Amino acid sequence: MKNVCLLIIDVQKGFDDVEFWGKRNNPDAEENMLTLIDAFRDAHLPIFHVQHQSEQSHSPFYPTKLGYQLKTGFEPQEDEPLFIKSVNSAFIGTTLKEDLENKGIKHLVIVGLTTNHCVSTTVRMAANYGFEVSLIHDATAAFKMISYNGMEFSAGEVHESALSHLHQEFAEILSTEEVLAKVMRSSHFIQ
Repeated sequence: MKNVCLLIIDVQKGFDDVEFWGKRNNPDAEENMLTLIDAFRDAHLPIFHVQHQSEQSHSPFYPTKLGYQLKTGFEPQEDEPLFIKSVNSAFIGTTLKEDLENKGIKHLVIVGLTTNHCVSTTVRMAANYGFEVSLIHDATAAFKMISYNGMEFSAGEVHESALSHLHQEFAEILSTEEVLAKVMRSSHFIQ
């Protein structure tokens, strides 16, 4: 892989609060993310981390709350930058775009939480900025939602809907296994 990085979005303890969020899909998402982190580190490829910092004191992601912390195993290593954001996009209020450009990164492999919020918003902005984006469908997850009209959508439906809206317009949708095959077989990220 060349000119590629792994971008990990908001893998924070606050998402473990089932009472706050409700039911979630992809229970193995974090395991897949950790597998990709290991593969990128083994291949000496750059990894960028994003953490959400809410300005609302009632939020699980308020800086003084346990939920603000990154989940165990997702702490950045010394050479892996961490970007703190307060909105859905990892590009707003951070130097992420500039730092990616300064390192010559052209392709983002994106994982994290949640598919339909911060992951989706970041994917869309990355594509609009001209980056190639691979979104890893089994290394992200969503929660069930109630629509404006009272319709309930399962976590799986929310996840698949978000992926469908991004597919082919903003990102290629890949599995962890497909990305690992590309890391192992080539020094270039083949589309």
